[in-house]
Amino acid sequence: MNLNNQPTIDELARMFAAHKDSHDSHILWIAESGQVHIDCLSPHAHEDEFEKNKCDLRARLKMFRRGQGYVGKKAAADKDFVGRVLETLNQAWKSAQNQSDVYVIDRYC
Repeated sequence: MNLNNQPTIDELARMFAAHKDSHDSHILWIAESGQVHIDCLSPHAHEDEFEKNKCDLRARLKMFRRGQGYVGKKAAADKDFVGRVLETLNQAWKSAQNQSDVYVIDRYC
């Protein structure tokens, strides 16, 4: 899913559904190209480590901790939640495109 191509709630919901909340923590992030990713992290990983290892990272949400229900099929089925995340990503993308530092998103619209 790319934020430059008018993504839909369904596209983002499919990304959430593709992950298991019970297995790993996750970070949703935006690459310099506008491409949105959800990456799995080990339970003891830190967000700072993730940032250091992604050279094309432009913006990211706070980590979705394992077992909190933020990813997976149930999260994907919550269209209100997914819609707020999509709106947040679109707004963050407008701000983050012209910044050199990583834009950390800590609240939803």
